[in-house]
Order: sequence, then C-alpha cells, then structure tokens
Amino acid sequence: MREAGEKIACLTCYDASFALVEDRAGVDLVLIGDSLGMVLHGGTTTTPVSVGDIVYHAKCVAPHLKRGFLVADLPFLSYATLERALDASQRVMQEGGAKMVKLEGGREQAAIVEYLSVRGVPVCAHLGLRPQFVHKMGAMKVQGRDEEAAEEMLHDARILVDAGADLLLLECVPAGLGRRITEQSSVPVIGIGAGPDVDGQILVLHDILNISPMVTVGRRPRFVKNYMVDGADIESAIRAYVREVKSGAYPAPAHCF
Repeated sequence: MREAGEKIACLTCYDASFALVEDRAGVDLVLIGDSLGMVLHGGTTTTPVSVGDIVYHAKCVAPHLKRGFLVADLPFLSYATLERALDASQRVMQEGGAKMVKLEGGREQAAIVEYLSVRGVPVCAHLGLRPQFVHKMGAMKVQGRDEEAAEEMLHDARILVDAGADLLLLECVPAGLGRRITEQSSVPVIGIGAGPDVDGQILVLHDILNISPMVTVGRRPRFVKNYMVDGADIESAIRAYVREVKSGAYPAPAHCF
C-alpha cells in the first residue's frame, strides 16, 4: 500500500462484534491496543494492562478478521528484557493470533527489536508520545517540538528500522516531523496526531464513536474526530473514517500539531 501510494486506515479493536464491523468497513490494520486499560477497564493510564489482557482480547478479535492485519501491543514492562519480550510476543502471536507486536521506545529498544525480528517476530516501533511512559514523562504532551528533539526522534527512527522494525507508529508529533520521518523511512509510518503526510492513520475506536471516557468528560485530544456526528450507525461512522483516511480528508489541519 505504501508503494502504491494508498493510505493505510487503522483502528483499535477489542472484541468480536467490532472486529466484524471493522473488517466489513475496510479497516486495513487492527490494533489490540493497551488503550483497553482506559476505554474498557476505565483506568487513567495504560500501565496496569497485562499480557493476559492483550491475549484475551486478541483471541476475541483474530478469528473475525478476513482482511484486517492484526497487531497487538506489548504492555508496560512486558519487554523490559529480551526474554520477557520474546515470551510476551510468543503469547500474543500464538495464543492471541496477532501477526505483529508493537512496543514503545526509541533507540534504547533497538536490541529488543533486533532480538525479536531475527526470530520471526514482526515489530511495530512506537515513537513520540508513549503512553506507557506517562509517569516518567509527567504528562501526555506533544513530542519533538524543538529541532533538537526532532533530530533525536529522526535518529531513533533510523536506528529502529535498521534493527528490524517493520512498521513505525508516531504519536502526537508536529506534522512537519511526521513528514520528515516518513520521507526517510524505508518502512510504512502510521500516525496518530502526526499530520497528514505519514503513510496511514490510526485512532482509538471508542474515540471516533464519541464514547470513550476521555471524550465524554470533555478531554478530547486534538487529533480525534467524532465520526458519529454524521454517521447513521457505527458501521457508517467507521466507513467514513476509512474513506477520509484514504482520500486524505483526515486529518485536517485542525487535527494536527
């Protein structure tokens, strides 16, 4: 799709019913996100989510995808060592049915990315705002605003791809930095609040349906669009999201940093 210039439409998913709807609606990549700790469990961060939680929800979703490519998050500290990363990856792929794992972090994760990659585990590397690091970062905020931080992230992206990452995910970075990372990358780049010039977009399902705790209490992230406003039903809303990602209508300037 990247080579063909077709934008990649991605959404989170956590159960069979929504898996069927997303697959029918044309979602290309489905993520079992540790965001489930917030939108399903009602927590304030993703850190309490366990490998078992991810495996459970992946097992609910995987059998119902005919076209969607299933990616699963490795939760907080489940990839703190090479051995733990391999064990967690084995579980989410063998038990959960995922085809790729996603982990957060920059160049410090290169050894883990390489360790998994050479053992047949496809890896998505997550840069920018990293929700699992919220207690270290101090807040959920845009990353890479100044040139020094932007150069660091560009360097991290190169290192992770060289280590074997098959996909990059950029969260909450200025649109210009999203473009620069995409232009230098040899693998697809998916954005969430990373501007229009990446290879694809991902959002949390419950956010686009306007039912997540964040949006219902008035803390809607800038990059989120409510697709239920004009949607006749949930499937229509998801189809509209996919259509706008493909056409480039989403994200609009209002959704970018």
